[in-house]
Amino acid sequence: MFVPAGLHPARAERHQLAQIARAGADLFEIGLAHHDAGLDGPVIQAAYRRALSRGHVLARALRAVEHAAGLRPTVVMTYWDPVSRHGPERLARLLADAGAVGAMVVDLPDDQAERWQAAAKAANLSTPRLVPRRLADTGLATVAAGASGWLYAPASTAPTGYRGPLDVPALADFTTRLRAISPLPVVSGVGISTPALAERVAPLVNAVVIGTPVVRALMTAPGQAPSLTTAFTQALNPYATTETRA
Repeated sequence: MFVPAGLHPARAERHQLAQIARAGADLFEIGLAHHDAGLDGPVIQAAYRRALSRGHVLARALRAVEHAAGLRPTVVMTYWDPVSRHGPERLARLLADAGAVGAMVVDLPDDQAERWQAAAKAANLSTPRLVPRRLADTGLATVAAGASGWLYAPASTAPTGYRGPLDVPALADFTTRLRAISPLPVVSGVGISTPALAERVAPLVNAVVIGTPVVRALMTAPGQAPSLTTAFTQALNPYATTETRA
């Protein structure tokens, strides 16, 4: 399950993470708030703005990671700008010390990939990679070669929070291409806005990432987040595990 760090005060956040874990989430993806989240839609961008307005963004994120990691395996989702500002080596170590098992930089620049991978490896963090569907096979192979943990294949080419129909055959073709070049598990998210869509995507991948539907609840009616988690979990079983972010 994808949960933006710092959306609520620490005590409330810990309670929400525990409820989501009990409701069926098998893994947490904690989002590090960023002011220019260009791959995200309005719901997650609004969540990040709220987190940024509270200040102490990195400290709050590390506390969220520490608590989430005590409940379920936890990875961090971030953009490159915060990694660059805090320093790849320093940030990788801080995330690992907080209990993260991996970190995905969704807009990792090609010319920084080697440095980030080295920093993460030194901290014993996996480096999942988001793989744009538009890449040619040579580009897919380059991205996959620098990934560990899994490859993230968006179900939609739109920003997160997309609520329209999905081109499931196109996603199936894309996952086939990824599996031809890498043995890593394939995870999908983005645009998986309902349990019914999750059920359709699940047979194609190793795991499904749910985010915006639950983030929307956390923004407006936090008490609904556990029941939404349960609905997605029930739709996904027995096909896949539930991460978080769509």
